Amino acid sequence: MNKPVDRREFLRLAGYGGGVVFASGLTGFSNAVAAAGKKSAKAEEFYFVQLSDSHWGFNNPKVNPDFEGTLKKAIAEVNALSEQPDFIVFTGDLTQTTDDPAVRRKRMTEFKEIISELKVKKIHFLAGEHDASLDHGTAFKEFFGETYYSFDHKGVHFIALDNVSDPTANIGEDQLKWLARDLTKLDKEQRIVVLTHRPLFDLAPSWDWATPDGSKAIDLLMPFEYVTVFYGHIHQEHHHMTGHIPHHSAQGLMWPLPAPLSQPKKGPVLWDASAPYKGLGFRQIEAEAKEISISEMPIKA
Repeated sequence: MNKPVDRREFLRLAGYGGGVVFASGLTGFSNAVAAAGKKSAKAEEFYFVQLSDSHWGFNNPKVNPDFEGTLKKAIAEVNALSEQPDFIVFTGDLTQTTDDPAVRRKRMTEFKEIISELKVKKIHFLAGEHDASLDHGTAFKEFFGETYYSFDHKGVHFIALDNVSDPTANIGEDQLKWLARDLTKLDKEQRIVVLTHRPLFDLAPSWDWATPDGSKAIDLLMPFEYVTVFYGHIHQEHHHMTGHIPHHSAQGLMWPLPAPLSQPKKGPVLWDASAPYKGLGFRQIEAEAKEISISEMPIKA
């Protein structure tokens, strides 16, 4: 990674989707900050890994006979990357839903033990509805911390939103007020990456692929020039624009789901023995001095 890529290149790269995201310092960022009189870390090139929807505790061999192996295989693939990411983000549904609080905590304990094998120790967690909707995120907070927060990394401001611990899938007024306060600290040319589980826009509300008050979050983000949203939940790559804001979903690690509203009822795509792990995995996107290199990183047998 010898040459920074500009914003257009970054959005083009991000448009390929899902798992491993190359983020550049983005041309003009340092100048914009200086002009605004803001103090900020110097923008630098980096990349991070997005993993999503591991559903640890799921057990249905018709959907995935390797239900105890795919998360471990994904970790092995990330550990095998020739250049390790700066950090890793899990965008929700870490574990499979259960009505039993003791089982929920057991699965979260096992999940943490498994991911402890990752070489990269800087990890950010988001809850999914499977993790948090039945207890409003109580167990998730015990194991992984707050369900919404923000952090800065090499000149980029990251915002993790919670649209799952409320059973209605709303972000909620308290969190929206927090988001508004968080954004007031930023210049309008600040580079922002938003991380969430459900899509913030109405992709397929009848399939629970929406956030009822997501438009309020998007309205707060709209005045900012450089915003990109990454989410999970739909177990496939999908790309969408709300105004100038691109939204990109990641593939899941347990089962793929069909294209939005492509069939009468939502349901997992059943395992295909002739093409094991099809639809599971992530991608690596890198920018080199003379060309853009994009390589898919599927889960391997």
